[in-house]
Amino acid sequence: MSKSVSVKIELGKKIPDFTAAATDGGTWRLRDARGSKVAIFFYPKDLTSGCTVEAQQFRDLYNAFRKINTLVIGVSRDTSASHQKFKIKEKLNYELISDTDEKVCKMFDVIKEKNLYGRTVMGIERSTFLINENGMLAKAWRKVKADGHATEVLAAARAL
Repeated sequence: MSKSVSVKIELGKKIPDFTAAATDGGTWRLRDARGSKVAIFFYPKDLTSGCTVEAQQFRDLYNAFRKINTLVIGVSRDTSASHQKFKIKEKLNYELISDTDEKVCKMFDVIKEKNLYGRTVMGIERSTFLINENGMLAKAWRKVKADGHATEVLAAARAL
């Protein structure tokens, strides 16, 4: 059993490399994105109303992100099979990565206590991180409102 290392993500600091299961059954690795900006958004659950709105808006702006050399990556704790259904149903044109073991979520500190129908649960706090071409954290958004957020991320990516 490997020892768990606590990593703190900080603005202006390099993001440690990570690998996670991708929608296509393969893997996605941060190191492979070097030379591109990366907009990585964490969302609570596939096929739910707020997450669908956010995913659709990133989908609709995908070509604008690509024109400025920015990859869009969605992350949740859902399985790759769930992601595949979500990707097909919503015609998502970017990769979704599955973080069922919460390693990536914990690295970015997005697992938070939430109130769900009067019960306290641990879940993903909707958050987005913009990583520059050199792998450094350039911008972070926490407690994001889904609607309109992708436009804000695009503007920040353009400004880098």
